[in-house]
Amino acid sequence: MVQCEMCGTETSSPNRVKIEGAELDVCDNCTEFGTEVKTDDSSSSTSTKYSTSSSGSSGASSGDSSGSRTGSTSTTSSSTSSGGGGGRRDMYGDIEELATDYDERIRSARESAGLSQDELAKQLNEKASLIRKLEHGETLPSDDVQRKLERNLDIDLTAGSSGEETDWESDSSTGEYTLGDVVERKDS
Repeated sequence: MVQCEMCGTETSSPNRVKIEGAELDVCDNCTEFGTEVKTDDSSSSTSTKYSTSSSGSSGASSGDSSGSRTGSTSTTSSSTSSGGGGGRRDMYGDIEELATDYDERIRSARESAGLSQDELAKQLNEKASLIRKLEHGETLPSDDVQRKLERNLDIDLTAGSSGEETDWESDSSTGEYTLGDVVERKDS
């Protein structure tokens, strides 16, 4: 008895089916999920029908060719993962966070420039309703709008500029931080 490679049930006569590019031995119930692979008595037609290798294989080497395909696939994936892993970096490391008081910064800079919301909107080529929503903190500025505001009002809307970042000190002798070093408890 052979196990169905899809659902795991025991079957005495598995059907060879191609499902999303993989050939599987499945039971009669799971056959409908794929395209049945026609098998002739000569194994060479089966191995060349879906084979990705260009070499003509005989019945004895058809198992070897699928094994070599699997081996080459794993070799390719391992070389890709080891090659790409060396140059990886944090994609969020370069992104600056928006300050929590961005709405107040926009409003005070606009007022100190002597502009109304409508006038600022015209300068930025944006809608006045967007400026109102930004100043009330109802919406976050897109990167494009943030750049326009910073340039036109000569302000900085990033969190780093307000001095909110804290340097943590570790209590442990190893110098590593623990969650307890970072968390501010409400009950203390």
